[in-house]
Amino acid sequence: MLDSSLKKRLRNLAAEYETRDFFAGGRDPSAFMREVFERGGSDANKEATAFVASCLSFGSISQFVPKIRSLVEFARGDMAEWICSGAFVRDIPADSKCKFYRFVSYGNLLAFFKTYSRLMRKWGTLGNYVKENCDGTGLGAVKAICAAFADSGSGSLVPVDATSACKRLCMFLRWMTRSNSPVDLGLWSDFIDRRTLIMPLDTHVLKESAALGLVTPGQSSMRTAIRLTAAMAEVFPDDPLKGDFALFGHGVAKARVANAAV
Repeated sequence: MLDSSLKKRLRNLAAEYETRDFFAGGRDPSAFMREVFERGGSDANKEATAFVASCLSFGSISQFVPKIRSLVEFARGDMAEWICSGAFVRDIPADSKCKFYRFVSYGNLLAFFKTYSRLMRKWGTLGNYVKENCDGTGLGAVKAICAAFADSGSGSLVPVDATSACKRLCMFLRWMTRSNSPVDLGLWSDFIDRRTLIMPLDTHVLKESAALGLVTPGQSSMRTAIRLTAAMAEVFPDDPLKGDFALFGHGVAKARVANAAV
């Protein structure tokens, strides 16, 4: 059980950091889907842009944001159409060994988009697929997406094992499910219960939650993520992932201050 002072602090931090300004200016991958939202793009384009951005959100933000941006530019701002139509094959080199980003090769990237394209042609959107293939919970959605890409050859872009922390998928599901947020879009709020979403175990979230004694330092697994989510549900029973803004936002803000002082 969390004490009342910690609950109050987490509520205050969530209110402070769940703002559009904090996540704007290319400082978070959610900015790409917000760009589509702000120019009145289709829900399918918002969803596809968000999914692609989430899949590439690992490593240094200064490195992965330009990679996401390059794909958005290839797609001419319509990620859903670019993928569904197969137009991506014109823009992505067929060299299976050349690296696109870190350990993701162009071959992995092509395999990812080919699988995603087939899924979109069959189901219309990833959301339609998830709606028909999960039990309405965050974990069920994670498992469904992992299964859809399990044999795709897309490397690490989508986890194949839902026992891992699946941080990027949990982040994507937060974007898609939570409504009435200045950051998240809530496109899937009608078929996934936000109370079942699972905390994305970002580096900042892990560090801050370990400092508060909520998780064991260094541990990153789905079990750890579920345990941390249960702790956040004590503070935000109707919306546990408000705790993500508290822990992630506080961690990022501290890091920005530290970097500015160097």
